[in-house]
Amino acid sequence: MPMAQLIITAVTVEGRSKSEVARDYGVSRYWVQQLIKRFDAEGVAAFQPRSRRPHASPQAVDADTEEMILRLRKELSKQGLDAGAETIAAHLARQAPDGGGRPAIPAVSTIWRILNRRGFVRPQPQKRPRSSWRTFCAEQPNERWQTDITHWQLADGTEISILNLLDDHSRLVLGSHARRHTTGPDVVASFRKAFTRWGIPAGVLSDNGAVFTAKQRGDGRVALEVELGLLGVKFSHSRPYHPQTCGKVERLHQTQKKWLAAQPAAATIAALQRQLDRFVDYYNTRRPHRALARRVPRQESGRISAWSKMGMVGLAWPRCTASGRFHDSASCGLIVLNSTRNCSAWPVRSRMLEMSSR
Repeated sequence: MPMAQLIITAVTVEGRSKSEVARDYGVSRYWVQQLIKRFDAEGVAAFQPRSRRPHASPQAVDADTEEMILRLRKELSKQGLDAGAETIAAHLARQAPDGGGRPAIPAVSTIWRILNRRGFVRPQPQKRPRSSWRTFCAEQPNERWQTDITHWQLADGTEISILNLLDDHSRLVLGSHARRHTTGPDVVASFRKAFTRWGIPAGVLSDNGAVFTAKQRGDGRVALEVELGLLGVKFSHSRPYHPQTCGKVERLHQTQKKWLAAQPAAATIAALQRQLDRFVDYYNTRRPHRALARRVPRQESGRISAWSKMGMVGLAWPRCTASGRFHDSASCGLIVLNSTRNCSAWPVRSRMLEMSSR
């Protein structure tokens, strides 16, 4: 029985005084009087507690802002882009008000409540809480790269592999290349292209895919292991069946596939590559990243460390013959591995440092 009903009954039915009832129930005499007045005016409806919500809330989000939040949610989702509360807040911050000045941005928690109230949030109780995550991050750009291969389909159902390279610190996408099948030499070619543009990292992290390591098949090394070894780049691998170690590039796959699903299905590999190039440009230069305090990766990657692009310009790469052997190019400062097992050749670090100092 509600407290209000007990108090009203004690006064009106039992005939007790208001002061006595207030003392026995530990409430003020004024509140007892208000309950009796309410009962006289409304009858039994006075037994139910009333809402304590204020009549006015000056800090409440206005209808126009709420509609803008919902419109952003729909537009971003339609384009296959992230559309969470934090992303919406970042987009609102970029929109200057008509009269100039600083825009009024609701708190992220407020935006989430609006989305939840309007039915845009799906409960996911199966997801692990963030407090249970064990995370790591490189302290500088080019300290560690992550790489992995994911798969997509063309319009006719043809299976395509996509090799992604990501900087662990800045989350910059260093390369995204679509191929029918990605082989060891293909991986080396993608890494060479990334080296030329972004410099050489101190380390690389990948899973245990066949193009990344040969340790699951016995002795020997794959082309990328030899390539990185010649450069003195530390090459690490995640524990088998533990994709969380490469979580940053795995999360990139998820964002990438969500964006591709919102685009017209590509009919050829070349068309798919053009879509990937547009995605990389958006991801690196316009998409606010949660791990970067909503900055874009290109801003965070401005401090290219280590030995960035030293000696990369003007070097002639060796040509690989049909038998898989490299032509001797020792005269141009290249270390040549004359082997059919490991097709790899790269300038040694000392040679690069020597050339960069000229």
